[in-house]
This record gives sequence, C-alpha cells and structure tokens, in this order.
Amino acid sequence: MSPTMLNTPVPPRHRRRSRFALVGTVAALLAGALAWPAADRAEAAPATFTHPGVTVSRGQLDFARQQVNAGAQPWKGAYDQMLASKYGSLTRTPKPRAVVECGSYSNPNNGCTDEREDAIAAYTQALAWYVTRDARYARKAIELMDAWSATIRDHTNSNAPLQTGWAGSSWPKAAEIIKYTYDGGWANSGRFSTMLRTVYLPEIINGSNSNGNWELSMMEAAVGISVFLEDKASYDKAMAKFRTRTAAFVYLSSDGALPKTVPSQNLDTPQKIINYWQGQSTFVNGLTQETCRDLTHTGYGISAISHVAETSRIQGQDLYGTDVGERLRHALGFQAKHQLGEAPPSWLCGGTLHLGLGPITEVGHNALSNRLGHVMTNTERLTQQNRPSGSNNLFVAWETLTHGDNPN
Repeated sequence: MSPTMLNTPVPPRHRRRSRFALVGTVAALLAGALAWPAADRAEAAPATFTHPGVTVSRGQLDFARQQVNAGAQPWKGAYDQMLASKYGSLTRTPKPRAVVECGSYSNPNNGCTDEREDAIAAYTQALAWYVTRDARYARKAIELMDAWSATIRDHTNSNAPLQTGWAGSSWPKAAEIIKYTYDGGWANSGRFSTMLRTVYLPEIINGSNSNGNWELSMMEAAVGISVFLEDKASYDKAMAKFRTRTAAFVYLSSDGALPKTVPSQNLDTPQKIINYWQGQSTFVNGLTQETCRDLTHTGYGISAISHVAETSRIQGQDLYGTDVGERLRHALGFQAKHQLGEAPPSWLCGGTLHLGLGPITEVGHNALSNRLGHVMTNTERLTQQNRPSGSNNLFVAWETLTHGDNPN
C-alpha cells in the first residue's frame, strides 16, 4: 500500500497521485478531509438495551467462566493473574473523594489514581463474582461503587474530562455485571445511576478538541454509561461523536490526501492538519493522529475504539463491518508491527517511535480475526506474546479473560 505524502520526496511510481494532491487547491484537499459520507453516520440506539452489555456480554462471561472452571488456558492463567492483583483483593478499602482534582499527567493527583483503581477494582470483583459465584466478590464490588456514589460530586483541573472518561469507562462495566447477574440485591443502585448521570455524563458527553485519545476514551465512557442508564439520547450523541473522532484518529487511504478532521477543531489548512498529526506529513493505512507522539497514547485511542465497537455489537449494531472496523484493523496491525520491533522508516515520525502500546489488542483481534476471518499476523503475534494481558491501571483490564479467542 502506497503512502499519501505531503511535503515529502515522492518516488517515481507515486508521482501521478501525489502531484495531483500537491497541485490541487486547499479547498479540494480539505473537502476530502472534512467530508462525512452518509454511510459513516452512527446508528440509532437499540430499541431495547441488552444487559450485561458494556464491552462484555453474558455469553462472553459464560464462556470465560466455563474455561476457567475447566482449567483451560489462557483463561485460567488470566483469571489467576486477575485475582492475584491488587484489584482482586477482598480486603481492598475504597478511597472516595468529593472532588477529584487531576492536572496534566495527573499533577496534581488528588484522588485520580484512587478513583481509577477503585473503578477497575469494582470491575475486577464483578468478574470474580461471575466466575466463582462467590457473593463476597459481588459485595466488594458493591462496596466500592457505593462508597464513590455516596461521596463524589465533581472532577476539576485540566485533566478532568479525561479522568472522568477513564473512570467512567470502568464503572458501568462493573455495574452491568452486578445489576443483571447478582441476585443478592444492590440497594443503592439508584444512587449509583444518579452519580453516573450527574457527575460523569455532563463532563464527557460534549467531547473534547484535545488529542484524539481524549475524546475516544470519553465517548467510551459515555456509551457505556448510556447503556447502563438506558439513555437513548445520550447513546446516540456519544456514538455520533465516536464515529466522527474514529475517522479523524485513524487514517485510511480512502480518506484522500489528508486525514479526516473533527469540524469543531477548525483544522482548515493542510499545515494545521499536519501539525495536529504531530508533524507527520506522510499518511498510510493505520497511522493514527498520535502515532508520532507515542504508542502508549495511541493505544488508549485504539482500545477505546475496540471497546465501543464491542459494546455496539452487543447492542445489536455491529460496527466492525463499517469503516470503524477497517480503521481498527489497520491501526492494530500498523502499531503492532512496530511494537514487535520493526524499525520505522525515515518518513515515519522522523525514523523514531516511542513504544508502549499496552494490553489493548485482545478485543479487536478477537472480533476482526477470529469472528470475521481477517488475517492479522502482527496483531495475532503481539496478542499471543502479551497473554495473559493485564491492566493498564487506567481503564483497560483482563481482556484475555473476557475476550481472548471468545466465540461469543
């Protein structure tokens, strides 16, 4: 696949296409970047929401439970890793705050780590409950959720939207499992719903004009919260923003000479777009808006894309067969080959990449390779190499257990 190049040397075999891009008017270039075909628009919320239905379904949970209880690998090893982690402890004490203050890179960090990790712990305990049917885990998940719903009132400082997105991605995953599979009762589930509706959703639903991983994580949270609240209007709004941002985060050659953009960001010249893409002026399938920043933040965005696509599939509106799946497939493959050690060419990020993709490949690999049959050699190799995948301690956790080679 040949790259689309701007302000870079053009090999002879690419000259015709690149010369057209270079001599075309700015308006023509931007028309391709800003165009939004009707086929790419988000689908409406389902008539009836499926529960549990945020990232992981009942069928997927049943499969994971069966495999763990049979001692099958890699699921048993993944479960043991999860339970041995700090998130699996039955003696964990929640650390809620009324106001969580998070500055850039969580400095200051007033409750940021505590909130994210308590949310992951609630999800961990909910998974442990489902696998074991030991009510102690369900009660611990409820204790963690109740402590925060009784206390938190706001998120502040510059990282407030991102922090809310990260924690807000884990809370509904935990809540869905407990509310819809635990028959021991959850007296304060209504208060937890109010917390999601009044503290979390307003902070994230209108999106962000920062780097793409911000809005993708925020929309992951907004979609998950909307499922739990059965809020169709918020689901539709979040999904529409997700579709627009996904197209602006992962480049496909079908986008044209330039990547697509989010209209509210006013990236209305080629140079503005290049600057936003970390100075990258050569565009190839699977390159992301943050690849030249580092693969860690790129992984955050890719993970959020896979999580929303998986939630949408559970809700009966499969995005994997749309441009979302195509962008996810190429993004995984492009980043995976470099994470595995392939040296970047000189045109890519000046020949230097900062690695650290994280445990984010299981969901997309299972959906696109196992279910749809796409050949994803690099992604599969990296997925196998990383098993059992753990947590990034932000919003990703235990995906070998829940999605590794899961047929459901």
